[in-house]
Amino acid sequence: MSSNAEQMPEWPTAEHVPAEELARRQGVRPVASVDDLARPDLFESDEELDDFLADLYASRRANAA
Repeated sequence: MSSNAEQMPEWPTAEHVPAEELARRQGVRPVASVDDLARPDLFESDEELDDFLADLYASRRANAA
């Protein structure tokens, strides 16, 4: 016995595009250096960074339980 809630919606099918092709289309390039990822001005203050890290650690602990 099945209900309407158990039925999967019919999604339009899309062509599968490999990740490499999507990256090429979007002009994405590999990271050449870790320095490319550095954003020293990401947080406006040390307090903002501390708040972010506290929230991050709390969410990780909540997911581990």
